[in-house]
Amino acid sequence: MATLFPKFKKTRDGMNVICEQRLLQQVNNLVLNSEVCTGCGICVEACPEEAIVIGLVGATRRGAVGYAAPVDIDEVKCSYCGVCVVMCPFNALTLKIDGEERLPIMEKEGFPQYDMVADIDDEKCVRCTICEEVCPREAIVRDVPEYEGEKEGTKERQEALKSKITFKVDDEKCTLCGICGAVCPAIDVKHKPFTAESGKVEGEVVWDESRCDACKVCVELCPEECITVEREVIEGKKLPGAVDIDQKLCCTCTWCSRNCPTEAITVEKIFEGDIEFFPEKCPGGCSTCVEVCPANAIYLPTPKKASEMKGEIEPTIAVNKDYCILCGACVNACPGEDIIRLHRTGIRVKGKETDLFNKIKEKLCTPRTSKVKEETPGSVQLKMMEKA
Repeated sequence: MATLFPKFKKTRDGMNVICEQRLLQQVNNLVLNSEVCTGCGICVEACPEEAIVIGLVGATRRGAVGYAAPVDIDEVKCSYCGVCVVMCPFNALTLKIDGEERLPIMEKEGFPQYDMVADIDDEKCVRCTICEEVCPREAIVRDVPEYEGEKEGTKERQEALKSKITFKVDDEKCTLCGICGAVCPAIDVKHKPFTAESGKVEGEVVWDESRCDACKVCVELCPEECITVEREVIEGKKLPGAVDIDQKLCCTCTWCSRNCPTEAITVEKIFEGDIEFFPEKCPGGCSTCVEVCPANAIYLPTPKKASEMKGEIEPTIAVNKDYCILCGACVNACPGEDIIRLHRTGIRVKGKETDLFNKIKEKLCTPRTSKVKEETPGSVQLKMMEKA
């Protein structure tokens, strides 16, 4: 009996869910990294075959279940076109054709891509650590040497600054007492063999420039005030190395650009629109949206003193719109009704906006609110709202 094609299967390899379509002369694999996937649901709206549904976003992102992914892909319905791969803002999807990463939708029909603007001006950047520490997606690539101030066994701190240090000793005043050499590893007071023939202390002060950081301890301790130390900075006051943004990991939240002390970073969000939280409808104690937010934009407000409330109802949940990327993960994960309202109004893309993309854009720009019911086990339905 002849083997029938196509054949389909779905397997799991660690955090990867692999959908396979085996044709007579070709094998297609759509790979979902469930650890990277945020459950934003953009792939659901983008899929032209309606082969993707929102899964247990809150449970999977919080680690409550290990057998599911934030979204579920039907390996039979999937056409393996690559639209979801292009539209995923977190690069959680990969399409492989015969083992090679490819995107047929780009090759055959043409399809726009996100217009990513996430850059660091090397001239303005002083190589500080702020952007790396505030980034919620580990998208900052800080290629800067480590110094002894950070970890043991690393470079000495004086190597961080390119400078010219001059060290002078007034031989007329110096008594070769040895105090400077006793406290500083850069100084060695070498005495000649003591002999009754001369009856005095003789020798020299030897200075190692590579070990000197111009701290001037020797200057302050010298009892004869015969040492002079000066440092001239040769290059600008910045650490060597470079800091960059990995655009595959960047979600354009702007945490880095808004907090850069030298305004060296430029980031433009890929989605435009608005998000609203209605904390009076939130039961409190859930905090699922806080934990699933890939941009760290949602928070539990700090409790206020009763004397400061003045009859107000204290909010149980809030969002900082400056950092929200309008991805929708919180809407998909929220177990309550009408607590979060999301309305995208635009998408930053480059390339020809095809008919297919415009259909997807219309879906993505349809206002929606938190889920209200679960008709199919493992998937949820969102309440769509009419555009204002």
